[in-house]
Amino acid sequence: MSEQPSTEVSSSSPGSAGQEPEARLLTEAVTRLRRALRSSIRTDYPWETLPMAQVELLQVLGEHSPARISDLAARRRLAPSTVSGLIGQMITAGMVARDVDSADRRASVVTLTDAGREKLAAWTTAHERRIDAALAALDDSSRSAITSALPALFQLAEHLGESAEGTAEQ
Repeated sequence: MSEQPSTEVSSSSPGSAGQEPEARLLTEAVTRLRRALRSSIRTDYPWETLPMAQVELLQVLGEHSPARISDLAARRRLAPSTVSGLIGQMITAGMVARDVDSADRRASVVTLTDAGREKLAAWTTAHERRIDAALAALDDSSRSAITSALPALFQLAEHLGESAEGTAEQ
């Protein structure tokens, strides 16, 4: 049986200095979800070894391709040197290709290859299957609560992204 935190909100929780109980609980829930998904996906789909940083770059390139390294770094809030290293690994794996930027022949852009699209699609499908199975194991009330919370979670992610951008600009 899995350990579940109490969702009872108290005004004084140990280790929650400065944190609202909801923020602490949401942080814990998100951390557990990420860990459980990462762990279960590698158990259920042992071929899945793609690092999350590469997955995130594939996702960005799936939506915004071609892209410069600096654009990818800004979108993922990573150092350009980090993105450059990841892209080098992904080029070696055949998931992306580097080309000359048609708008500025001095610069290069990265594009998603067919192999990269296939890898991203397989990763997405595997994760959706895993989450579908977990959702199916929940009762109707819990599934409904999760579905109802999705718009608010997307809004929260947007606000977190905006606050991170504001912090980076200062």
